[in-house]
Amino acid sequence: MSDRTAVLALEGISKSFGPVEALADVDFAAYDGEVVALVGDNGAGKSTLVKTIAGIHQADTGRILFEGSEVTIHSPSDAAGLGIAVVYQDLALCDNLDVVENLYLGRERVGDGPGTLTRQLDERAMEKRAFTLLERFAVTIVNLRSEVGTLSGGQRQQVAIARSLLGDPKLVVLDEPTAALGVRQTATVLELVRRLAEDGHAVIVISHNLNDVFAVADRIVVLRLGRAVGDHRAGDTTHEEIVAEITGGGGTTNGGGR
Repeated sequence: MSDRTAVLALEGISKSFGPVEALADVDFAAYDGEVVALVGDNGAGKSTLVKTIAGIHQADTGRILFEGSEVTIHSPSDAAGLGIAVVYQDLALCDNLDVVENLYLGRERVGDGPGTLTRQLDERAMEKRAFTLLERFAVTIVNLRSEVGTLSGGQRQQVAIARSLLGDPKLVVLDEPTAALGVRQTATVLELVRRLAEDGHAVIVISHNLNDVFAVADRIVVLRLGRAVGDHRAGDTTHEEIVAEITGGGGTTNGGGR
């Protein structure tokens, strides 16, 4: 066990929807500088857990701690205020807008001086900030003024992740970031995920693709039927062990997660 304070810690989180118990006494933690993968079959509780972290759902019981302090997350704005960014599978990009416009959609920068009064956008500042951010994470987009609808799936994923970083979050949650991507695009996105952790972010990746999970994760947490049934360092477990826990063939174990 690490003696470091987790960026995010869930303790005894339970959530029901009527008679359906979606989460049952779940403990979960994410640390800065690590990628933790959350895996499980459909209906295992992954989406409910992520939406609880994001403030879309509120837990019925349990505690959420952020950087060691107990917090309440009643809305996505609460989560964002703490420093939690979530990139959902649908990406929520506008195909008819360019990369810079997508990055700043809803938080456009207004120019100084007279521009403040006229609400004139500071295009140069936004483009400069976008270029610096994308360069920092080696994002493979040549023209920042390309319409997002013309980009590849991997580049669109990069734009969505970059947009989540504008607020300098401490925790980034990625929902199926490599879904429907080709081999080369998947490798590019996984490299970006690793760079997020190397930059000091805590990263949670939700994925059904165990090859991608083992390629990028430091730690793997398994959910089954709303319960956390495994927490392993990726280098200390195997595909077979994870599959057994996902399907219920391996029993409840804990493989040394922090």
